[in-house]
Amino acid sequence: MENYSRPATGFRHILTLVACMLSLAGSVAPAEAQQSKISNTKHNLSSSGSGTVKATTESQICVFCHTPHAANTAAPAPLWNRTLSSATYTPYTSNSLDAQTIFGALSQPGGSSKLCLSCHDGTMAIGTVGVLGGKSNVSVTMGGTDAGGTMPAGPQGATSGFTRNLGIDLRNDHPISFTYNETLANADGELRHMDAQQRSPAGSGTVIGIRSAGYKPLLPLQPTGTAGAGQVQCTTCHDPHLDVPKFLRLNRLQTVNPAGGPFLPASDQICLGCHDKLGTAWAQSSHASQTIADETYKTDAANRREFLLGGKTSIQVWEAGCLNCHDTHAVQGSRRLLREGVLGGTGGTGAGAYKLGGDSGAAPNSVSAIEETCYQCHTTAAESILNTATGTVPNIKDDFTTVGNKHMPITTIEQDSGVETHDIKDSNFTEARETLGLNNNANRHAECTDCHNPHRVTRNNLFTTLGDPAKRTHVPGGANGAPSTTSNGNIASGALRGAFGVEPVYSDQSFFQLPNRYDEKRGDGGTGAATTVGSTWVTREYQICLKCHSDYGYYDDNVLPSGNSRPFLGAPGTPSPRANFDRYTNQAREFQAPAGHKGAQTLLGTAAGAGANFNDNNHRSWHPVMDVTGRGTAQRNNASANSWNAPWSANVGNQTMYCTDCHGSNTAAGSITPTGPWGPHGSINDFILKGTWDTSSGSGQANTICLKCHSSVYADGGGTTGFRGGGKGDLHAYHRDKVGRMRCNWCHIAVPHGWKNKSLLVNLNDTGPEVGLPAGTEQPNGAYTNGPYYRNAILKIVNFRSNADWSVSDCGSRSNTNDRGKEWMITSTCNSPP
Repeated sequence: MENYSRPATGFRHILTLVACMLSLAGSVAPAEAQQSKISNTKHNLSSSGSGTVKATTESQICVFCHTPHAANTAAPAPLWNRTLSSATYTPYTSNSLDAQTIFGALSQPGGSSKLCLSCHDGTMAIGTVGVLGGKSNVSVTMGGTDAGGTMPAGPQGATSGFTRNLGIDLRNDHPISFTYNETLANADGELRHMDAQQRSPAGSGTVIGIRSAGYKPLLPLQPTGTAGAGQVQCTTCHDPHLDVPKFLRLNRLQTVNPAGGPFLPASDQICLGCHDKLGTAWAQSSHASQTIADETYKTDAANRREFLLGGKTSIQVWEAGCLNCHDTHAVQGSRRLLREGVLGGTGGTGAGAYKLGGDSGAAPNSVSAIEETCYQCHTTAAESILNTATGTVPNIKDDFTTVGNKHMPITTIEQDSGVETHDIKDSNFTEARETLGLNNNANRHAECTDCHNPHRVTRNNLFTTLGDPAKRTHVPGGANGAPSTTSNGNIASGALRGAFGVEPVYSDQSFFQLPNRYDEKRGDGGTGAATTVGSTWVTREYQICLKCHSDYGYYDDNVLPSGNSRPFLGAPGTPSPRANFDRYTNQAREFQAPAGHKGAQTLLGTAAGAGANFNDNNHRSWHPVMDVTGRGTAQRNNASANSWNAPWSANVGNQTMYCTDCHGSNTAAGSITPTGPWGPHGSINDFILKGTWDTSSGSGQANTICLKCHSSVYADGGGTTGFRGGGKGDLHAYHRDKVGRMRCNWCHIAVPHGWKNKSLLVNLNDTGPEVGLPAGTEQPNGAYTNGPYYRNAILKIVNFRSNADWSVSDCGSRSNTNDRGKEWMITSTCNSPP
């Protein structure tokens, strides 16, 4: 009988054929030209491999994973030739991970994921195989490994986002070994729906499903869950035999402008196979739309992220899509797979720089930094990873980091909790009130995603996308309820599309009463969405602001001037406390715009919160952030529209405005338009104001915040403001002439959001609950500073009048009839005002 010795290459060829058949049998050719040709990939660990990690002499390719005999029976197949790691892993976790809510904490990795981790967790030598050449437990000599023959950390280090030594802390890696079914899809709201057989699309299951005879979905689940339920494993997205970037079964990058409908395997990014991100909302977003996101990556940044694999020479933001902000294996310490989203040191230089990552033993919220993900692009042109294109990406970083700027507490060190407290609950970026600060002011914070939903934000002056697509934010001014390409009023812009906010609901008209509830606003209405306040989604900018700047986000004991419960003032956004006042005010209380107080109402003073003697010709007043005032030029004694700067000189009384028309980076005198980005990110001025607001604001201070919108005639005279009476003409001009200068705070409150008196007028004859006193308490003559609302105030009103009927006797002491009119003005008040 003749002996037959099979050539050494025969085993390799057979296993290669088996591997190819296993791979090809389970996939439909995706958009990228995928081939099951492991010999060309980094998974060819033989001496013929092209990667840096490979055997020094062993020429067999498949043996590093497979064997036809004596395979590891504890492994879930196919013919596994390695010992499985005995490591205990820390699974992915997130407050918004619905699989965790439904099924409990994620289990230890199972299925094919355990096979992958036998190399990629860095605990076992890559060259150690079960069987080789008829021998057991063989150690193949390898090159390019770390000490002990394990997976190398790579040049960027094991905690960076560019290592493939994933370690045993998987909190910064895409979740695995969880069941994906319709219950999960319904809970999440932005996952592809499935049928009862766990197939998607329902019925055909061409994209997602559990493999079976004759059924081969593109993204296979594995029956490793309870009772064989299909679970997401590493091989749902990766096929280790494919000669394509990252071994992905489908496109790593978007190849055509996303349509936002059903998943298109030929052109859509693989992430969208499971995550539909509200379809058109994502497709129209500033991070996915080819029209908007046309900036190209700088070459060093693209190479660092391996975006130029497969022969690409350049890549635009829309092509990177999800991968602009996320990485399935992110930097250590990052939450929600945010690319570069951590504190700490940086490696590399220029556009190729990268975060070194945090301590794998640290709690992620102690090292995570959402803003760092955004700062990759939203910084100076020199620092950005992008080149400019149709529109320059707004430089937000400088507003937050410029020395001397007042800004919101965006970094962990600026947040009293000492950690990154921000923690959304769902795809609508909803956040628990307690996390915002309710019952614990130390939890108060500001993160980019408190105000913006990056999956929905878009370039358009209207969130409905029916405005001007060239505008990055709102267009100030305009008639209320008539948003257009040229004006917003207070209608939210595309920059705020799909964010989370609240709408206060009131049961009382008084300035001193808090809202009785808040209606939460979440979701997205789509193109042409309704803009009514009652919509279930955010339609107004203030709805976003008030979730933090009201008692929705903190407990308010409603004690003034300061109380004991509202958040403290102080750095980095506000000045130090002043007289008898060291806490925030409640903007939901201040900005209320009661319908019955619109127009020139005459008998509503006490309903507004004024003392009993100040009911006549009085009513609440407010800046029209929440609603119009109804006080046009006719109700203002035919005031000239030129008393306001454009665009506020049009539609007087029937216009609304943004909070960020006043708050934001410093602007030129007489203008609210910044040279950089809009938004309350940072300013050289206190309270993140666009202009100066202090005891000198008024005449001679061109950058006064009031004079950004109100004409300088209020402070310098020469206009027709509607404040008249006694035959003296315009009384702003008259007082300016007699006194020689004007200060806004002499007569108007120091926090001009809204007030208990008409025209935001102070009245030292009627200080009351706002300073902790009974209504109607009269203060001595002279400058009065107390709490948030009085700062060098001097005005005393005996009788409120309509704007045309003021007389000299209407001012002065109410308790002393001899201390009124000219006597009061000349001898004790206006002869030397502060």
